Formats: sequence, C-alpha cells, structure tokens
Amino acid sequence: MITLVTGATGRLGHAVLECLLDSGTRGIRCLVRPGIARTQLHALQEKHGKGSIEIVHGNLTQRRDVARAVHGVDRVIHLAASMRGAPADMFLNTVVGSKNLFDAVNRSQVRRIVVASTLSVYELHDTSPRQLIDESATLERHPEWRDAYTHTKVVQEQLLHRAPLRESLSCVVLRPGPLYGSATPVLPARLGLQLSGCLLQLGATAALPLTHLANCADAIRFAAFDDRIASGAYNVVDDELPTANEFLARYRATVNRIPTLRLPLAATLMLARLNERSHKRWGAQVPQILTSYRVRNLWRGHQYATDRLKSAGWSQPLATRDALNTAFSAWRT
Repeated sequence: MITLVTGATGRLGHAVLECLLDSGTRGIRCLVRPGIARTQLHALQEKHGKGSIEIVHGNLTQRRDVARAVHGVDRVIHLAASMRGAPADMFLNTVVGSKNLFDAVNRSQVRRIVVASTLSVYELHDTSPRQLIDESATLERHPEWRDAYTHTKVVQEQLLHRAPLRESLSCVVLRPGPLYGSATPVLPARLGLQLSGCLLQLGATAALPLTHLANCADAIRFAAFDDRIASGAYNVVDDELPTANEFLARYRATVNRIPTLRLPLAATLMLARLNERSHKRWGAQVPQILTSYRVRNLWRGHQYATDRLKSAGWSQPLATRDALNTAFSAWRT
C-alpha cells in the first residue's frame, strides 16, 4: 500500500508525515518539486529508516510528473497549495496542479483522496455570527472579492465537486481553521489586520477558530485511513478555543509586544466603506484586506461546528490547553 503526499515540505506536510510515521504508516511517497529544500524529509528518513519515505521529483503542473507520482498509489493526501505570491502563480500551482492531480487519480487505482482546504471557503458576509457554521454552509460565490488564497481554495473544491469521479473513489475534504504550532510564531489573521508593525485588532471577545498542526495532521491521518469516514467535507477546529483577547494577551507577553489598536467592528466597516468610495471616486488603490465584504466574512466572530468529524469517530489528540502551552513555550525560545 502506497500513500502519496503532496506539499510534504510545507509546515502542515511535515506535521502530517510525522503523524503518519509515528502511527506506523509506511510506504509513503512524497512528490517534491526540484530545487525545494528537503532537509526535514531527510531528517525523517534518518529517524524512521531510509525506506520510510520515497521522494519523487516532479511538479503538479506537469501531467507526466503527476501520472508517475500516482502510479501504484492506494491513497492520496493532497496538501500542496500556494499561500502567497502573484495571483497567476497561485492559480497555476494550486488550481491547475489540483486539476492535474484529480484527473490522474480518477484514471488510477487510488481508493481515497484527502484534500486540505480551509474554513475561509464559506460565504458568511450575510450570516449571523450567532449561527454555528457547519459543512452545509454555502461556499463563497464571489471569491474574487476576498483574496487570492481563498479564491484558489474555493476553485479547488469546485473542481473536485464537479469532476465526474468514479464511484469507487472516496473523496474527503478537510477544512481546518488558522493553523498554529510550528516553530515560527504565528499571529492568526483572524485577530485583525497587521499594518506597518502594528495590529488593528477586530473581534476582541470572539473565540478564534484555531487548529493546532498536530490535531490537523491527525485528522488528515484519520480521514486517509479510517473506513468510518465517508466522502464529503469536514470542519477541523480545536475544542475550548481562546478568545482573541486571551490569545493576543499571551502572545504579547510571550513573543512580541506588538502595538495594538482595538477597533470596533462598526468602525472598521465604516473605514472600509470610505476606502471603497475613495477608490471609486478618485481611483485610489484599496487593499483587498480593507473591503467591507472581507471584513464581514472574517471578523464578526463566526464559530464552526465539528460534530460531523467527531461523529465519524475522530477526537483531537492534543487538548487545546496543552497545544497552546506547547506553542507558546516553543515561541518563547
């Protein structure tokens, strides 16, 4: 049995590989672009044995490379995505790459594919923050009004939903919240806007829909190998979440006393509308991060249901309190 992992050199990819290897999974194949640093992969090979990970060089944008990577594979864990850069490059690497992978998987003997998406794919600008968001919520119909990353992830999911996939192929989409837990300190975007070394904090009392890397990685392992999970989408968010105020207070005390200005949501929306009117009237450049549409989607304190994944038999292995302690201890050093 061979499991193909794309995006293995990223922070989530590394966490997933560690989780798979620690749980006894072998026969792991990683598709890695030429020129990408493979230091962490080699370290895992040394730790778990030279035969624990097979590295295949190639690019998801090249159909021949994808077909070679998928050959003989039983399961696929698709994590590769562009997080930043020019929109055209992000679409090439995330959307075109995913399309090539889905086509190759559909023509192969792969039995299950797990795709990592994001909570940001939901369209929530008209949804009350009091409504718990489950997997039946509408996907963003205007991702071009958001940001390039959200746009690529929405299109990626649409490609999977619309593809004429064979009946024997199980497709699972996991939608985690903002990830934390890597060695690099992370200030989640759901806290607000970072501008010139300062933080414009929004939604101070709302719980942050965070997902620790270890919990997300274990959910991906579960989705790939546990037969109790059915095709479909699943939210992945930690339990007992901290509020934005709680997380920020600990961050400022532990990592960086970043200058912070708390702005009520109403004032933020007013500022965004003024910027949009300036753009229409005088042609001023309006950063997408300051549009009222994006503000209403991201910073009104929406909460997300995880009942579907838990009903399938999964529970987070790392309690949120321990996850936060581990993260902040690492960031302190």
